Amino acid sequence: MNAPIAAKILSLNNIEVVYDHVSLAIKGVSIDVPEGGMVALLGANGAGKSTTLKSISGLLTAERGEVRRGELQFRGQSLGGLMPQDRVKLGIAHVLEGRRVFEHLTPDENLIAASALHSRQDMNRNKDRVYSYFPRLHERRTVASGYLSGGEQQMLAIGRALMTQPKLLMLDEPSLGLAPFLVAEIFQILGRINRDEGLSILLVEQNAIAALEIVSHGYLIESGRIVMHDSAAALKKNPDIQEFYLGGAQNKNFRDIKHYSRRKRWLT
Repeated sequence: MNAPIAAKILSLNNIEVVYDHVSLAIKGVSIDVPEGGMVALLGANGAGKSTTLKSISGLLTAERGEVRRGELQFRGQSLGGLMPQDRVKLGIAHVLEGRRVFEHLTPDENLIAASALHSRQDMNRNKDRVYSYFPRLHERRTVASGYLSGGEQQMLAIGRALMTQPKLLMLDEPSLGLAPFLVAEIFQILGRINRDEGLSILLVEQNAIAALEIVSHGYLIESGRIVMHDSAAALKKNPDIQEFYLGGAQNKNFRDIKHYSRRKRWLT
């Protein structure tokens, strides 16, 4: 008997994004995120990962970008033409790269500032939930956020997103600039949130090693195109992924690494 097909919370079908009416940033990108699932979008810097997330959250306009072709659907509803704030109301939360928190405000004040759309009762309940996942933030809740460590600021950025009561949490490079033990801690918490609450997560990462440990499925994007997608288990076993994204190239000589694109199976 065939297993039932999981419902999709997010579906990108052949998306094309252009900046300044000229520069083609992503080309025919198709991605599905199942309801309650965890999916990774992997790739090197400049591959189109952040642009893909901004096409979903509606933040392209601020950077003079636009979705020129394709279709984005969230729970069966088209996102075309919706402003970013309307997408937040639908349940889409986007944690931007770079831990963008209000540094002059305390963690408590940051969380309150993210709760404008909800009642005080909801705000307090959501704040307690955030602190239950990130007890370190609770300990530091009265300190100006600019004095938090990089890991604590990343926890706060995720906490701010959770205050909006999202159905889909999108994270852009949450491991960037963090020590491995902090990356492991944060990813472990993300996995717990996914399991406990059924929150769908789309994780954009260069750190394929960490990402593939917690997601069920992954997509690989290069030069604005999806070149591979499979289960996390299959991607971890793929020899090309192992060599070029899981540290397998560390012992190769420079000439081999420089010309690696000629030997990628998806480019031949």
